Amino acid sequence: MSDREEKAANFRRELLELNQLNRPTYCEKCNGVMVFKGVGEYKCEDCGNVAYDDYGKVRNYIEQHAGATSAQVSAATGVSQKSIRDMLREERLEIAANSAVFLKCELCGASIRFGRFCAKCETTYHRRVEERARAGRNLNMAGFSTERPTGEDGAKRFNRDK
Repeated sequence: MSDREEKAANFRRELLELNQLNRPTYCEKCNGVMVFKGVGEYKCEDCGNVAYDDYGKVRNYIEQHAGATSAQVSAATGVSQKSIRDMLREERLEIAANSAVFLKCELCGASIRFGRFCAKCETTYHRRVEERARAGRNLNMAGFSTERPTGEDGAKRFNRDK
């Protein structure tokens, strides 16, 4: 392989590896293509090597060390605490029921174990979103109202003389 082709291959590999959750795309052992097997696990097509993305690493660590804090998980797996918080907000992970640490609801500040909102605020939030969408659709429907125009608005522009 020429120097130019090698640089192109390395550049392509770097671009593919700059992804969310650090998903493995190429095998570390044989440079084969990694295939997603589920739950953050990837397996090499060629040699069968198994690798994990950030979610898989965190999930495996939590399964083995129930009740670990995000700082402990981050130190053990190398996954940033921000990524762990994002996984909690995206409802990919859940804080243990017996944990003393909780997330806060973004609207009311209540303690929650995963997501962005508590159950009460989530329904309120989604109702507001639906109302805004409905109002936006109604604005786009100008001219199709069942109301009769009154005054100048409903008048003809001109009248024919007979």
